[in-house]
Amino acid sequence: MRLPVSSESQMAKIPELLKIAQGRAADANLPYDGALLPVEAFEILNASAAAVLVDVRTRAELDWVGFVPGALHIEWQDYPACQRNESFIDLLRQSVAEDTLLMFLCRSGARSHSAACLASAAGFASCYNVLHGFEGERDAQGHRNQMNGWRAVGLPWKQN
Repeated sequence: MRLPVSSESQMAKIPELLKIAQGRAADANLPYDGALLPVEAFEILNASAAAVLVDVRTRAELDWVGFVPGALHIEWQDYPACQRNESFIDLLRQSVAEDTLLMFLCRSGARSHSAACLASAAGFASCYNVLHGFEGERDAQGHRNQMNGWRAVGLPWKQN
Protein backbone atom coordinates (compact mmCIF):
# COMPACT_ATOMS: atom_id res chain seq x y z
CA MET A 1 0.00 0.00 0.00
CA ARG A 2 1.41 3.36 -1.00
CA LEU A 3 0.08 6.68 0.14
CA PRO A 4 0.51 9.70 -2.10
CA VAL A 5 3.64 11.74 -1.56
CA SER A 6 2.36 15.04 -0.25
CA SER A 7 5.46 17.20 -0.09
CA GLU A 8 9.12 17.59 -0.85
CA SER A 9 9.83 17.31 2.88
CA GLN A 10 8.89 13.62 2.73
CA MET A 11 11.42 13.08 -0.04
CA ALA A 12 14.06 14.93 1.98
CA LYS A 13 13.36 12.64 4.92
CA ILE A 14 14.42 9.49 3.07
CA PRO A 15 18.17 10.21 3.29
CA GLU A 16 17.78 10.93 7.02
CA LEU A 17 16.00 7.61 7.63
CA LEU A 18 18.56 5.71 5.57
CA LYS A 19 21.41 7.35 7.47
CA ILE A 20 19.88 6.23 10.79
CA ALA A 21 19.46 2.70 9.40
CA GLN A 22 23.03 2.72 8.11
CA GLY A 23 24.24 3.74 11.57
CA ARG A 24 22.44 0.75 13.10
CA ALA A 25 24.08 -1.52 10.54
CA ALA A 26 27.53 -0.07 11.24
CA ASP A 27 27.04 -0.41 15.00
CA ALA A 28 26.03 -4.07 14.61
CA ASN A 29 28.65 -4.75 11.91
CA LEU A 30 25.98 -5.91 9.45
CA PRO A 31 27.02 -6.90 5.91
CA TYR A 32 24.21 -4.93 4.24
CA ASP A 33 23.33 -1.25 4.03
CA GLY A 34 21.02 -0.75 6.98
CA ALA A 35 18.44 -1.84 9.52
CA LEU A 36 15.08 -0.05 9.49
CA LEU A 37 12.30 0.01 12.03
CA PRO A 38 8.93 -0.91 10.49
CA VAL A 39 7.66 2.70 10.69
CA GLU A 40 10.80 3.93 8.90
CA ALA A 41 10.38 1.32 6.15
CA PHE A 42 6.73 2.36 5.74
CA GLU A 43 7.68 6.04 5.49
CA ILE A 44 10.28 5.27 2.82
CA LEU A 45 7.86 3.04 0.94
CA ASN A 46 5.28 5.82 0.86
CA ALA A 47 7.72 8.56 -0.06
CA SER A 48 9.54 6.75 -2.85
CA ALA A 49 8.00 4.85 -5.73
CA ALA A 50 11.46 3.39 -6.34
CA ALA A 51 11.63 1.58 -2.97
CA VAL A 52 10.44 -2.04 -2.78
CA LEU A 53 9.37 -4.02 0.26
CA VAL A 54 10.34 -7.67 -0.27
CA ASP A 55 8.38 -10.06 1.94
CA VAL A 56 10.40 -13.28 2.27
CA ARG A 57 7.89 -15.23 4.35
CA THR A 58 6.22 -18.40 3.08
CA ARG A 59 2.99 -18.36 1.11
CA ALA A 60 1.37 -20.08 4.10
CA GLU A 61 2.39 -17.20 6.40
CA LEU A 62 0.90 -14.66 4.01
CA ASP A 63 -2.35 -16.63 3.85
CA TRP A 64 -2.64 -17.46 7.55
CA VAL A 65 -1.05 -14.46 9.27
CA GLY A 66 -1.45 -11.58 6.83
CA PHE A 67 0.56 -9.52 4.36
CA VAL A 68 1.55 -6.00 3.44
CA PRO A 69 -0.40 -4.87 0.38
CA GLY A 70 1.88 -4.09 -2.55
CA ALA A 71 4.91 -5.94 -1.21
CA LEU A 72 6.92 -8.14 -3.53
CA HIS A 73 6.74 -11.73 -2.28
CA ILE A 74 9.70 -14.07 -2.79
CA GLU A 75 9.90 -16.97 -0.34
CA TRP A 76 13.20 -17.40 1.49
CA GLN A 77 12.18 -20.94 2.50
CA ASP A 78 9.36 -23.19 1.43
CA TYR A 79 6.65 -24.59 3.68
CA PRO A 80 6.43 -27.07 5.34
CA ALA A 81 9.92 -28.44 4.59
CA CYS A 82 11.66 -25.12 5.35
CA GLN A 83 14.17 -25.70 2.58
CA ARG A 84 15.92 -22.53 1.44
CA ASN A 85 14.76 -21.22 -1.90
CA GLU A 86 17.83 -21.72 -4.11
CA SER A 87 16.19 -19.50 -6.77
CA PHE A 88 15.82 -16.54 -4.41
CA ILE A 89 18.44 -14.31 -6.08
CA ASP A 90 17.32 -15.29 -9.59
CA LEU A 91 13.71 -14.40 -8.73
CA LEU A 92 14.83 -11.14 -7.14
CA ARG A 93 16.82 -10.24 -10.27
CA GLN A 94 13.77 -11.00 -12.42
CA SER A 95 11.64 -8.69 -10.27
CA VAL A 96 13.80 -5.63 -9.55
CA ALA A 97 16.89 -3.83 -10.80
CA GLU A 98 20.09 -4.24 -8.80
CA ASP A 99 20.10 -0.54 -7.86
CA THR A 100 16.58 -0.64 -6.34
CA LEU A 101 16.24 0.33 -2.69
CA LEU A 102 15.20 -3.03 -1.18
CA MET A 103 13.69 -3.48 2.26
CA PHE A 104 13.41 -7.12 3.35
CA LEU A 105 10.63 -8.27 5.71
CA CYS A 106 9.89 -11.61 7.40
CA ARG A 107 8.12 -12.65 10.62
CA SER A 108 10.70 -11.40 13.11
CA GLY A 109 13.68 -10.03 11.16
CA ALA A 110 15.79 -13.21 11.04
CA ARG A 111 15.07 -14.56 7.54
CA SER A 112 14.97 -11.02 6.16
CA HIS A 113 18.44 -10.49 7.67
CA SER A 114 19.67 -13.54 5.74
CA ALA A 115 17.94 -12.34 2.56
CA ALA A 116 19.52 -8.88 2.89
CA CYS A 117 22.94 -10.49 3.41
CA LEU A 118 22.60 -12.67 0.32
CA ALA A 119 21.18 -9.90 -1.88
CA SER A 120 23.95 -7.54 -0.84
CA ALA A 121 26.60 -10.18 -1.55
CA ALA A 122 24.96 -10.85 -4.94
CA GLY A 123 25.47 -7.23 -5.98
CA PHE A 124 22.21 -5.51 -5.05
CA ALA A 125 23.28 -2.00 -4.16
CA SER A 126 20.80 -0.92 -1.49
CA CYS A 127 19.68 -3.67 0.92
CA TYR A 128 17.93 -3.01 4.24
CA ASN A 129 16.45 -5.35 6.82
CA VAL A 130 13.16 -4.43 8.51
CA LEU A 131 13.82 -5.04 12.20
CA HIS A 132 11.23 -6.98 14.21
CA GLY A 133 9.55 -8.10 10.97
CA PHE A 134 5.82 -8.44 10.41
CA GLU A 135 4.91 -10.06 13.75
CA GLY A 136 7.67 -8.80 16.02
CA GLU A 137 9.43 -10.31 18.98
CA ARG A 138 7.70 -12.50 21.54
CA ASP A 139 6.41 -10.85 24.70
CA ALA A 140 6.79 -12.30 28.22
CA GLN A 141 3.91 -14.71 27.52
CA GLY A 142 5.48 -15.87 24.26
CA HIS A 143 3.03 -14.03 21.99
CA ARG A 144 3.95 -12.04 18.91
CA ASN A 145 2.15 -8.95 17.53
CA GLN A 146 2.21 -7.22 20.92
CA MET A 147 5.54 -5.42 21.37
CA ASN A 148 6.90 -4.46 17.99
CA GLY A 149 6.78 -5.43 14.34
CA TRP A 150 4.73 -4.19 11.38
CA ARG A 151 1.33 -5.27 12.75
CA ALA A 152 1.91 -4.25 16.37
CA VAL A 153 2.78 -0.67 15.46
CA GLY A 154 -0.40 -0.36 13.41
CA LEU A 155 0.95 -0.23 9.86
CA PRO A 156 -1.34 -1.30 6.99
CA TRP A 157 -1.78 -5.03 6.40
CA LYS A 158 -4.43 -7.42 5.13
CA GLN A 159 -5.45 -10.98 5.66
CA ASN A 160 -7.23 -13.19 3.12
